[in-house]
Amino acid sequence: MSVVCAGHINWDVTMHVDSLPEADGEVQIHQLVQSGGGSAANVAVGLVGLGLEASLYGSVGGDDTGALALRELDGVGVDCGHVFIDAEGTTSVKYLVVDATGEVMVFANEGANEAFCEANISAELFRGVDHLHLTSQSPEMASLLATLASDLGLSVSFDPGRRVADRGYSEALAATDLLFLNQREADLVAESGTLSPTEPSEMTVVVKHGGDGATVYTPTESHTHPGFVVDPVDLTGAGDAFAAGFLATLADGEWVDDSGATTEVAQYVDALGVGNACGALAAQDVTARTELSWAAVEEFVDDV
Repeated sequence: MSVVCAGHINWDVTMHVDSLPEADGEVQIHQLVQSGGGSAANVAVGLVGLGLEASLYGSVGGDDTGALALRELDGVGVDCGHVFIDAEGTTSVKYLVVDATGEVMVFANEGANEAFCEANISAELFRGVDHLHLTSQSPEMASLLATLASDLGLSVSFDPGRRVADRGYSEALAATDLLFLNQREADLVAESGTLSPTEPSEMTVVVKHGGDGATVYTPTESHTHPGFVVDPVDLTGAGDAFAAGFLATLADGEWVDDSGATTEVAQYVDALGVGNACGALAAQDVTARTELSWAAVEEFVDDV
């Protein structure tokens, strides 16, 4: 399966502390790490590690940080040929403060990570591609890409991220086959009345419960995988690793046809297990990305 991942490409500055400071307080930074980030980029890296072809559609600034982010992605085999470089813009940098439990606080500078637009879409973007994975981006672009991909016969997944309640994604959701949410996001979506994550009518919804596993909901059934017990170091990117593992397990394409995603939960059972394993591996790493591979997944599952 060949996948286009569309959304943010960031540069992360991650600071590890014992606890988050009170107002006017101060804490010691025990470890500071800089690395590539952004959900779309993270998922693309994970998919490549699991043996799939992945290309990236997003944008960076025409600065040294953008060049560094693209070199890192190119170095692991992600196709960045469709990434738009905003010559006058600056690449998005996110500052992440991670406490001793792995919980994260994010300070965002959006920069050029939503500079890509309709004018940048090439006819080659979806050539030879089977699946589109969307992450957080402008509602207009999400809708355009999801609709275009669906019309071309591609399956579509969407992980809208923590700002799902702030942005109007209803048009993109209408073309989505597979929706990823964490528990907080699922609660927000349910409260907004956009859809019922636990009783979807026209898509499959996967709700991630952090250390408690994940549940897949189809219009007719549901199934929960309890997850794996680990000592988390940094939860940043664990959801992206989950999505990569889940999608890689569905690479045979049997989960979707012309009528949309299958309602048969059995098609997703293995994907839930692999997704949870990948998320657990990522939670034990110090950045938003971890080196995923089938060998690493199998070794982890055998050891727990």
